[in-house]
Amino acid sequence: MQTPMKLLPLLRGSPFAFPLAALAALAMFLISESSYQQATTTFVALGTQSEARTNIQVLWRSLTDAETGQRGYLITGRPEYLRPYVEAQGQVVSTLDWLTGYYTQEPENDALMKQVVQASRAKLSELAETMKLYDEHKDDAWRNLMLSNIGKEQMDTVRTLSERLLERESAKVEVARRSLAQTLLLNRIGVSAMTALSLLALYMYLRQTTALVRQREEQRRLVQSERDQFEGEVLVRTEQLTDLARHLQTVREDERHRLARELHDELGALLTAAKLDVARLKSRLGTVTPEVAERLQHLSDGLNSGIALKRRIIEDLRPSSLSNLGLVAALDILVREWAQRSEVRADAEIEPVRLRPAGELTVYRLVQEALTNITKYAKAKNVEVRVGALEGVVQVSVRDDGVGFDTAQPRSSAHGLLGMRYRLETEGGQLTLESAPGAGTVVRARLPESS
Repeated sequence: MQTPMKLLPLLRGSPFAFPLAALAALAMFLISESSYQQATTTFVALGTQSEARTNIQVLWRSLTDAETGQRGYLITGRPEYLRPYVEAQGQVVSTLDWLTGYYTQEPENDALMKQVVQASRAKLSELAETMKLYDEHKDDAWRNLMLSNIGKEQMDTVRTLSERLLERESAKVEVARRSLAQTLLLNRIGVSAMTALSLLALYMYLRQTTALVRQREEQRRLVQSERDQFEGEVLVRTEQLTDLARHLQTVREDERHRLARELHDELGALLTAAKLDVARLKSRLGTVTPEVAERLQHLSDGLNSGIALKRRIIEDLRPSSLSNLGLVAALDILVREWAQRSEVRADAEIEPVRLRPAGELTVYRLVQEALTNITKYAKAKNVEVRVGALEGVVQVSVRDDGVGFDTAQPRSSAHGLLGMRYRLETEGGQLTLESAPGAGTVVRARLPESS
């Protein structure tokens, strides 16, 4: 019996070598394509059946939600209970429409689906009638209707019919799974047989191996060359984006400074003038009625609140404490005022550091952004803010004991910290974020001290 290596020279020169290889490839393609088409059809059917099962369960849950919302409204009379009731009604209608369209193509289940539609609409009608009687203040009528067994009988009917539909869908799923298993088995047998023929055809084309290897090596070299070129372009674009980020941050801070100045000059002057006018009115009116005195005091308090709001907005736009008192005092004020507003215990340990004005503003904005995120998302009870320097590197950390999050998952609300990351990089620093669900969050920043 000849070995495959001894058959190789014969097959290379045989006129049947290429037809045999082509026949094996064609057979493998036909078997694979047939199995793929059948498996795809089965998967589509399984997906549709799974969606039908889900909609059947959604129908039952939506009816339950509608009844729950109705009962909550009837018991409490609070309008907010109407929203889940109305939403559940809409969900029931859309689910019934989908199921009706789905079972229209299945005559054996269409009659059962019509019963489900009839029972569901009857339940919705019973709920709507009760709500109508309640709104018409017919207390005895809606109580008697709610305490009757009509609603329970209708829900039991929907439950029974839905369970029958689910059983039929489960049977269909089982049939589809068995069909898929048979398809995969036939595909396995066919692929195994064709693999043997393919191995035989592989021996016929060994002469082309060296040429293919050389071609692949050349392609790899070309790809590597293009990759190196692309990496160079990426580096250039990254530098351009970094410069753009630096420019945008500068423009943003300049715009904030301009807006803060206008608020201070224009709005501050208007509010101060209004407050002085109120004081003049009070002094000239003399003895006034209690109502007028109360109105004047209310106006004065409103102007004081407006002035305080103006000051807070200006501080958020351009912290005057940073330029007047320095970074340590500005951060201490920021943390203390934030703790008072958010009612969160905050512990600040801030040491003097050497930074340029742009670096001090970057650190201030980083702490401000971190505290804002804690207010919005963290649900924290304790916050620690640390600023210090070690071996010529300024280290900033903001730690909370809030809910935390998975840092591997993308977050639509991470644009603020992403902007701070680029801002730190323009100052030669870097930002790191440590968090886990239920373990709080730590925002750390490192940037070099100025000489």
